[in-house]
Amino acid sequence: MTTAYGFTEYGGPDTQSYFDVTLPPPGAGQLLVSVRAAGVNPADWKVRAGTRKDTVPVTLPAVLGREVSGVVIGVGPRVTEFEVGDEVFGATATGFGGYAESTMLNVSSTAHKPPAVSWADAAVLTVAAGTAYDALHGLGLKPGATLLLLGAGGGVGRSTTALALAQGVNVIGVASESKRTAIEDAGARWVESGDGFADKVSALSSGGVDAVFDLVGGDTLARGAALTRPGAPIMSIADPLAASRLRGGGVERRRTTAVFTEVAALVDGGTLDPSVSGRYPFSRAGEALAAVEDGHAAGKVVIEFG
Repeated sequence: MTTAYGFTEYGGPDTQSYFDVTLPPPGAGQLLVSVRAAGVNPADWKVRAGTRKDTVPVTLPAVLGREVSGVVIGVGPRVTEFEVGDEVFGATATGFGGYAESTMLNVSSTAHKPPAVSWADAAVLTVAAGTAYDALHGLGLKPGATLLLLGAGGGVGRSTTALALAQGVNVIGVASESKRTAIEDAGARWVESGDGFADKVSALSSGGVDAVFDLVGGDTLARGAALTRPGAPIMSIADPLAASRLRGGGVERRRTTAVFTEVAALVDGGTLDPSVSGRYPFSRAGEALAAVEDGHAAGKVVIEFG
């Protein structure tokens, strides 16, 4: 039996509560993990609100969260890559959530946590940093290319900026005034979001940008796509369908041990800062999710255990 935090029916924050969950023994290719930290993401409240019923089916009551760091306390049959006592991080297995004292991970989506990487930092790597890493892999930009990043101020945007700059790619980050300092301090060029952003981007990119990575969708995506050079790739996690109509598509998420290991090594080596700005004890899990849902969080938010 483990204590978890989740929702009992689709709806608003009033559907959230703590409840006990009985976890089965880990199956083949699975790890039972004692959670040390859990990442909090916008997708969490969107699942609770019911806006992702078609893509994320749940059994109620459902535990929130999908990325954690922790210590292995049980291994399934034929698991050789990990053993009890290993410090790990990864994506929760289907049907299990991260806002819990213990949860289940698939071996294929789990990596060893480097000793120098904190529990909090490791817990937020699989969603935001992992998405950024996979997006850049898919875009395949060469050093010297210019990437237009729409919605650069959030977790995925910050990770994308850091990883792109480390690869020698120039970044033009479109975001609100409140995100300007963070974007410019990272080494990217900032353009204020809203009406007129396209003209400002055009002034910074003679001949057009070499790729667009969109985290906003809607008209912003359409206007950004119009700023590209012929044949430039366009990718969106906010509206992959719209991106496909603009000769682009979504991000192909790999969520593999190899990818997570590489991302953690970038944190360990100082190339990537996960930008954890909000830490909440498990007893305040609702507040942690509210900070993300209300849009008040400047960086990544984690729930810490023990």
